Amino acid sequence: MESFEQLLAESARIHGHICAGQVIGVRMTMAALERIGIADPKGADRKKLYVLVEIDRCATDAIQSVTGCSLGKRSLRWLDFGVMAATFVNLDSRRAVRAVAREEARALAESYCPDVADKYQRQLQAYKVMPLDELFTFQEVEVEIPACALPGRPLRRVQCDRCGDWVQDCREQEHNGRTLCRACAGERYYRVIDRPDPLVAPSS
Repeated sequence: MESFEQLLAESARIHGHICAGQVIGVRMTMAALERIGIADPKGADRKKLYVLVEIDRCATDAIQSVTGCSLGKRSLRWLDFGVMAATFVNLDSRRAVRAVAREEARALAESYCPDVADKYQRQLQAYKVMPLDELFTFQEVEVEIPACALPGRPLRRVQCDRCGDWVQDCREQEHNGRTLCRACAGERYYRVIDRPDPLVAPSS
């Protein structure tokens, strides 16, 4: 694996800027991968690694950058828990580690970089040198990953009986004997507006 500074530079490039969250994400990932026996996440070990992230913040971009895991590859899964944490799974050995960023690290940053006036810059610099046990909590865990959530081709595709959309990866729901997509089952996040599409010419 590349050095911390190399990984941080690449993560910041992908994220768009460097920030404390990038430092947290890179250090968290490096430490967790070592604990589960993943040495080459983008190469020889790429099919062994699965990551579950619990927050949609800066650190998640860093985790994706270091591991090479992504939603599109189905090797990264987002769980909307709102916690600065991620679980790293070695699919071969089944070893898994959940890493949680410690809230106390924010206050500790001042003792590491007292001369840095800006709070965010102080945290950024302190998180680079702070011992891992002050920055994170690591928990060895067990994770059950459903077959339909693993990388690979879809296990099945079914059509929603109401709207006609096709649903992949066992995400359909059964209601009163009908197969429905999650939107038609009551989880729709959008509202359809009935107006002409401006990019489609009206028929004569």
